[in-house]
Amino acid sequence: MMLSMTAFSRQQLERDWGSLTWEIRSVNHRYLETSIRLPDALSGMESSIREIVRGRLQRGKVECRLRFRATDSSSADLQINKELAKKVSQANSEIQKLIGSTLELNSIDVLRWPGVIIDQQFDTEALSSEAIQLFKNTLKELIASREREGEAVKGMLFQRIASIRQIVASVRERMPHILDRQRQFLSDKLEELKAGLDPIRLEQEITLLAQKADVDEELDRLDSHLNEVERVIEITGQKGRRLDFLMQELNREANTLSSKSIVVETTLDAVELKVLIEQMREQIQNVE
Repeated sequence: MMLSMTAFSRQQLERDWGSLTWEIRSVNHRYLETSIRLPDALSGMESSIREIVRGRLQRGKVECRLRFRATDSSSADLQINKELAKKVSQANSEIQKLIGSTLELNSIDVLRWPGVIIDQQFDTEALSSEAIQLFKNTLKELIASREREGEAVKGMLFQRIASIRQIVASVRERMPHILDRQRQFLSDKLEELKAGLDPIRLEQEITLLAQKADVDEELDRLDSHLNEVERVIEITGQKGRRLDFLMQELNREANTLSSKSIVVETTLDAVELKVLIEQMREQIQNVE
């Protein structure tokens, strides 16, 4: 199974006391990097969330965010910290005397002071349990999305591999004719020049040029690397880094093929190979 690192999932849970909403998004990253944003009331569950992520994902930058909203009925009866409200009012009066101001705090200003309105109390343990279960479901949905995206990438990779194999087979088939033409071209050119070279030396020079233009070794390595790419795609576990390395090897052989080219057709084939390899490399950047 091939997994993409790019995905998004969102799930919401509604209860009498309110709602919980998890959002998880992931993008490509060299390692696993997890960021978690929780409401203050549930901040104690961060380590559990992080552990769950580590158990299911291996690579990617993963952002997890939990939103908690209490229902209106839960927050209808406000509880006021009367002692704190008195202290805020008294402190304001003393400051007014010190600076000689007549501006007084109104009731709304006092209510806005942190801690004057006592937050509604919830069963934190039960709330955390609900939130963790919802997170597991949301993460499961994220992984399913990564699998779907990964399978699409896999199909694209196999299409590009098939195209590369066709090019390699075409170059391999044409190469003997290309070398024969080149040999004949060199012989005719030297004959026209009447260079008077020693025939044995002339044959050695032509053979050397043919050897420099021979790309059988590069074609063999391209085939070998493609076989390894197909094998890695089908294995379990992480694939992205290994596939990225193989793309570098494929590109190296395509560059060598281009540098050894003695005809336009082979040069164009090498360019097309590099285009296909780059398309694969771009997709592989998102593979776990």
